[in-house]
This record gives sequence, structure tokens and C-alpha cells, in this order.
Amino acid sequence: MGIGSIGLPGLILIVLVLLLVFGPSKLPEIGKAFGSSLKEFKKATNGLISEDSNDSSSKKNNSDSNNQ
Repeated sequence: MGIGSIGLPGLILIVLVLLLVFGPSKLPEIGKAFGSSLKEFKKATNGLISEDSNDSSSKKNNSDSNNQ
């Protein structure tokens, strides 16, 4: 039972609760902050993945040259 099993009625209920708690004027601000946080997280994750692949390829190249 992961987050993928919430379904449409569950999402509608969550949105309604958020509307009641934060009000309609705050939701766009919260959405914008969440979106920018997600974008920053994605950028940092991609940076880590690219650094990791660069490190592993450079280690492989070093081990290949040492074997010769």
C-alpha cells in the first residue's frame, strides 16, 4: 500500500483539507514554494548522479591505464 494507491477520491479529499486549513489565498504560494523546492532537489540529484558517473568513469579509465 504505497502512495500510488491513494486514488482520485483521496486526492480530492486532501485538496479540500488543504483548502480548509490554508485558505484559497495561500495555496498558490504554497504550490510555488513546493515547485521551486522540487526543482532544486531535482537539480541537486542530477548533479550528484552526473558527478557519480564521472567519478566511476575516471576510476575505470585509471584502472585500465594501470593494467597496461
